Amino acid sequence: MKKFTSFIIAFLISANLAGFAAGVAILPTMMTNSPAQDKVWVGTFQLVWNDFMDKFVHNYVRFREGTPEVVWELNAKTFSTNDISSDCYYKTAGKITKKTKKQITQAIKKKFKETSDILDKLDLTPGPNRFIIYAMLKKDFEFLNAFDKLGKSKFGEKQTAEYFGIDKDSDKELAKGVNVLFYNNRTDYAVMLKTKNNDEVYLYKTSANKPFKQIYDDMNKKTTAYNGIKSLRKIDELKIPNIKFFEEKEFTELQDKRVLGTNLIINQAIESVKFEMNHKGVKLKSEAAMTFLATSAGAPVETPRYYYFDDTFVIFLKEKAKNNPYFALRVNDITKFQ
Repeated sequence: MKKFTSFIIAFLISANLAGFAAGVAILPTMMTNSPAQDKVWVGTFQLVWNDFMDKFVHNYVRFREGTPEVVWELNAKTFSTNDISSDCYYKTAGKITKKTKKQITQAIKKKFKETSDILDKLDLTPGPNRFIIYAMLKKDFEFLNAFDKLGKSKFGEKQTAEYFGIDKDSDKELAKGVNVLFYNNRTDYAVMLKTKNNDEVYLYKTSANKPFKQIYDDMNKKTTAYNGIKSLRKIDELKIPNIKFFEEKEFTELQDKRVLGTNLIINQAIESVKFEMNHKGVKLKSEAAMTFLATSAGAPVETPRYYYFDDTFVIFLKEKAKNNPYFALRVNDITKFQ
């Protein structure tokens, strides 16, 4: 294998939490095809959809008005509670009562010491035929060893970003926290960052703008085929930008739709993602919820409308021994993140 003089990984991200206007597209599944350059997926909404199918519809979900592709993708259940530890998520489903908001608020505070970003956006008016499914996914972990802060440096042609990682002056013990998955050339490589617990952070340098599932599969194929050195050498460097953003999304294509063969009508479908990665580790909080109505067959339906006004790379987060990741992020425009 030809030697390379430096292994510089410049995954160019960052974030701006102010205004919550990162402009990152939230995708409902890893199979969703989106032209957005900056996008993210978390398994939280899939957990909600799985409960909708299993506990209320008892079948594949189809819409009377016509079933969009995203519904079939959700019906495939490519992510489930089998892919994440039970101590990392909370979910509940049932009728909306006067105590619903309080019960969810107390539950996530007790389990995660967290508050909700989406409950106030939901119509939780009690009613005998009104239901909610809610889920929160929470992760907070540290890298095997805290990386060095590398300061600001160039991002693409005209921008800069704040970085962390390993350079020539770093303690070489830091390299033990990095596994090289493959290095094919200066624009095609991937690494895995080790953590102090059960999580793994994958960083894949690629400009591909395909569904996350295809990108993840491509990364695994290249990893399997790679026979080169799988650890950082003394001359190699690692450079990763800080990331911090918040985004939320209403899946309007699912709202105000009657499920075929049932008396169920989806009112609201929403998901939020809050993510931060720095030299110490990763913090992730994601919420998702659906509210829906059970109507009498043939009864007129009136549902509320809510008028709530340089280089590219992808991140996957996955637990050890699990088949599927629980988080994916594609970043293209640095101005949306830092």
